[in-house]
Amino acid sequence: MDLNLDYLRAWRGKTESRADEVTPAPIAALSATLDRDDPFPRAGDPLPPLWHWLYFLPIPRQSELGHDGHAKRGGFLPPVPLPRRMFAGDRVQFHRPLRVGETISRFSRIVDVNCKQGRSGPLIFVVVRHEISDREGVAVVEEHDIVYREDPKANDPVTPSQKPPSSAAWTREIRPEETLLFRYSALTFNGHRIHYDRRYATEVEGYPGLVVHGPLIATLLLDLLRPNVADANVASLSFRAVRPLFDTAPFSVSGKVASDGKTAQLWASDSEGWLAMEATVGLG
Repeated sequence: MDLNLDYLRAWRGKTESRADEVTPAPIAALSATLDRDDPFPRAGDPLPPLWHWLYFLPIPRQSELGHDGHAKRGGFLPPVPLPRRMFAGDRVQFHRPLRVGETISRFSRIVDVNCKQGRSGPLIFVVVRHEISDREGVAVVEEHDIVYREDPKANDPVTPSQKPPSSAAWTREIRPEETLLFRYSALTFNGHRIHYDRRYATEVEGYPGLVVHGPLIATLLLDLLRPNVADANVASLSFRAVRPLFDTAPFSVSGKVASDGKTAQLWASDSEGWLAMEATVGLG
């Protein structure tokens, strides 16, 4: 496949601005999806960290969707011709919480477009920076990495497995049922078929089952702090996806606070014990 990197890099610096309102219904729905027993949100309540993903949702018309359920490429994001698209990692600074009832805005910019050679072929990384503001100014700054790659081939080399950290202070088992993945897709208006269309995920993209959303895993990791770290003030978060998780088996989310109490280490492991995602949280 011919990858014209210079053409794709012309998207660097492209910007987009969106506005939204922190309405309570999506918050209550995500709380129920995560099996939390939260009261219905009221005006002025703080939005939990990462739950800003419930807002500024992409809303392409049905005719604008590609075969994979994503919007056809070439709008804000560059038209990378590689078929697989995944959320690879994220870095977020939380200056202060967004609050229910507020009008918020998001300014987005394509920071970089780069190519790396992976074990099974080329990888295109697109870095997107978001600045989310309320009436007081910028409240959340986020940079996330999107990776595009080719479909798997029978002779692709096996990616080495990584061991997760040892001595977790807390661990929770997650059973990624179809309804959990469907509800999260619906809440984030994510049409990517690998998360809810089993035939497409297995027969077209070659996965063993439905793929668990990277942002959902990160949200479940951060949710570990709520019952285990009293009054946790999340100042920053960075995470990296290492290995995909599927609905074919349970997985675990684990974590511990560093001895200085300033950071927490979080990770997700698959049913065989291999590292799937790792994250570092800065505690304010």
